[in-house]
Amino acid sequence: MTTHLPDSPVGQQTMTRVTRRLIPFLVLLYFVNYLDRVNISFAGPNGMNEDLAMSAKMFGFASGIFFIGYFLLEVPSNIALHKFGGRRWLARIMLTWGIISTAIAFVPNAETLIVLRFLLGVAEAGFFPGVILYLTFWFPEKQRSKAISLFMVAVPVSTAIGSTLSSLIIDWGHGLFGLDGWRVMFLIEGVPAVFLAFFCWFYLTDRPAEATWLDDDEKNWLETILGYERSVAETGQSWPLRKALSHPRILLLAFVYFGITYGLYAVGFFLPTIIAGFQEQYGTHLSVIERGLVTSVPYVVAAIVMVPWARHSDRTGERVWHVAIPAIVGGVSIPIALYMTNPYLAMVAVTLSTCSVMCALPVFWSLPSKFLTGLAAAGGIALINSIGNLSGFSGPYITGWLTGLTGNAKLALWVVGVLSLAAAAVVVYLGVKPRSETEAPA
Repeated sequence: MTTHLPDSPVGQQTMTRVTRRLIPFLVLLYFVNYLDRVNISFAGPNGMNEDLAMSAKMFGFASGIFFIGYFLLEVPSNIALHKFGGRRWLARIMLTWGIISTAIAFVPNAETLIVLRFLLGVAEAGFFPGVILYLTFWFPEKQRSKAISLFMVAVPVSTAIGSTLSSLIIDWGHGLFGLDGWRVMFLIEGVPAVFLAFFCWFYLTDRPAEATWLDDDEKNWLETILGYERSVAETGQSWPLRKALSHPRILLLAFVYFGITYGLYAVGFFLPTIIAGFQEQYGTHLSVIERGLVTSVPYVVAAIVMVPWARHSDRTGERVWHVAIPAIVGGVSIPIALYMTNPYLAMVAVTLSTCSVMCALPVFWSLPSKFLTGLAAAGGIALINSIGNLSGFSGPYITGWLTGLTGNAKLALWVVGVLSLAAAAVVVYLGVKPRSETEAPA
């Protein structure tokens, strides 16, 4: 039985092989996924808004409408993944989103762009919570935050590399195929998802028992550990799907996720525009490529710090404050950026805020997976993600609306700070609130 202990040699060997097999490929998928989601932020200030006659409010709406389609199909999509398996369902998601993302290159007007952004959300619904659910099939609770953080490194990496890559394509690709630079960017960045969909079908494995790339001892160890954790989670809890879709604790976790990601999307979609405005505000001048490089800085730093933070949470077993502290730091730092007297100090504040969000998110996703299993996990994780990701609609839209209303982004960024602090308060409340034996822990 000693070979089935979490820290046994066979356990360490198994998790090393699982990590090396799955995480790099999932990171690649999320890199392409997230880039296709946010590359509109680079297109906007580099020709798209002008060509399609889009105001800041309309740009925010087009950026955020993606998440309405995402919201509507999230839970059904994750239930389908639970039924059909990650290999088939993730491949389906990638194929449809790749086709729609590529089609955005040919939009004739703002209305068509808005329709395709909505359909992109419908096509992509279930990808992120599907991968989070998929990781629970392979990683025991003790290693889960680290695994999720390694997977989510794709967010800052895709933004860091993607900001420069997108800027280069826009700048150098102008005129290719007779298209404007921003259209070439959508075309080139949408195609990889289509190719990766076919690779996904043959590469991923649905469950450890089916993994031909693990030997029998490794499969038995992993199945035993995960089976034991499922039995512990189900003992005294027995969460059916209906409970996972309606329990107040799930809804509060959704609010926490909303508050944290609101800042990620509000700043993420408008950061290229904010940096473009440095010329007027601070008297600086940056080329398209230089703006892309500056945009990447906060995300490069975030990619470096988020994995050690998640590893520390796994090592100590503490989750609540590993979410709350970054949320507090992010809530304070983003409004501070409003009062910086030069662009360098402003970027320090934005970088600190970005790092805080990216540190909080991987640890956050270890909270629901502690007490949700099976179909309840599929539905509950998807519900949290779908409600939380409404911030992806409201963040860009409200930021654009308030910016247009007031003439600057100050009030909009104060909203970001308040919501982040509120998220921190709620997750602490969930952590200290007395619970009955039948109620799930935070």
